[in-house]
Amino acid sequence: MQKIRQDCGLGQNIRRMRLNARMTQEEVAAQLQLAGCDTSRSVYAQIECGAYNIRVSELIVLRRLFDVDYNAFFEGLEDEL
Repeated sequence: MQKIRQDCGLGQNIRRMRLNARMTQEEVAAQLQLAGCDTSRSVYAQIECGAYNIRVSELIVLRRLFDVDYNAFFEGLEDEL
């Protein structure tokens, strides 16, 4: 059986941003929920590990929360192709 290669993911970059902000997954999920995103800690954990495709609304909130440019989410992804 042939394995299907996972698409490029933003998860590692998002995890790095969260750690740089010294936040827990629970804290980030709470901020996402306060901003109107229906994102539990479990779903957020799946975003970081690449098992869940992030929604644009979540990306917008994370950009504000981590105070980064959108380019930071895509940093190094060209190397995965």
